[in-house]
Amino acid sequence: MPDQPRIELHDQWLRLHFGAEAPRHADYHYRWLRHNSDGDRHPTTGERLLCSSELPDRLTAQSAELVDGVLLVTWSDRRDRRDRRQSRYPLTWLREHAYATERAAPPAPPNALARYEFFSTDDDLEVLAVEALQRVRSDGMVVVRHPREQPENETEPLVAAFERTGVGIVETHFGRIEDLRTDNTTNRNTDQLGYTDAAIQLHTDQPFLDRPPRYQILQSIRQADQGGENFLVDARAASAYFQALDARDHELLTSTPVRFLRQQKAFVSEVVSPILVLDGPRGFQIRYSYFTMAPHRVSFERMGAWYRSYDAFARLCRDERHQLRFRLAPGDFVLYDNLRMLHARTGFSGPRWVRGIYLDE
Repeated sequence: MPDQPRIELHDQWLRLHFGAEAPRHADYHYRWLRHNSDGDRHPTTGERLLCSSELPDRLTAQSAELVDGVLLVTWSDRRDRRDRRQSRYPLTWLREHAYATERAAPPAPPNALARYEFFSTDDDLEVLAVEALQRVRSDGMVVVRHPREQPENETEPLVAAFERTGVGIVETHFGRIEDLRTDNTTNRNTDQLGYTDAAIQLHTDQPFLDRPPRYQILQSIRQADQGGENFLVDARAASAYFQALDARDHELLTSTPVRFLRQQKAFVSEVVSPILVLDGPRGFQIRYSYFTMAPHRVSFERMGAWYRSYDAFARLCRDERHQLRFRLAPGDFVLYDNLRMLHARTGFSGPRWVRGIYLDE
């Protein structure tokens, strides 16, 4: 029933819905709950016996339930001093000590692909391009299901259709159109991961350029025999979610300069910028690339804090629950906003062939 107390479990906190009375709900970090556990108090004096510094850095709740007006939390990490895995919190006590009431928590990055798929039945490529761009400007990405027997013959007409909508193709140090395949003979500067069969974790493209291209098309020409799955993360949603979890860590990602460097046999480019820009000239922008992140210099007292915040954000994005995963058939393509979305692929075997095209407004 909606007016009965209930619990929502999240990764680092839980939400307790009290029912009809105000506040209707409150949020509690697991660390705060664990620090205030009834099991770590002296049996005679009732004084706390535990310093929060003795707790592990990452705390999780195995389960939680409400029994007779008491919240029971079962911890998954360690036992308390009374050799119990469970802590008790009367609802009256939780209401009295609530520190985050009626909080509007942003949702975690989405993982339901259906919203982002577009099944094309129209051979008019300009109609397709207009629809795809509308979806990307709204949602950050679109997976276009567009099966073709010889998709390699449709790349140029597809590019021309997008150009007629007002976006332009961007030539990079790889060339005008990338043939991402292990036997590549058409592109320059192929000494990088995209032309191998290795897995590539989440990243944005061209973070080492002053102006990375806004959009990228990845068009499937031939599937791998095994593997080669694509996955993306909405970094704008991840940023808002992360900020709501830890504002100080989030601020470090918006203010700490990071060095991105692409150094190949025939190409060198470098940019220094924070990972996140929330409201710059191009709106929200993320630069995120573990394989082109070069050694950066910040003060000694700031370096450790920056790594902790970056690693926490990376773990959030690398959690499969926050990812949009799919496989492209020949002719299908994904179009995504390179300033907003992180993209990746799994390792593969066999002659996988994907074409990459950069576009900008």
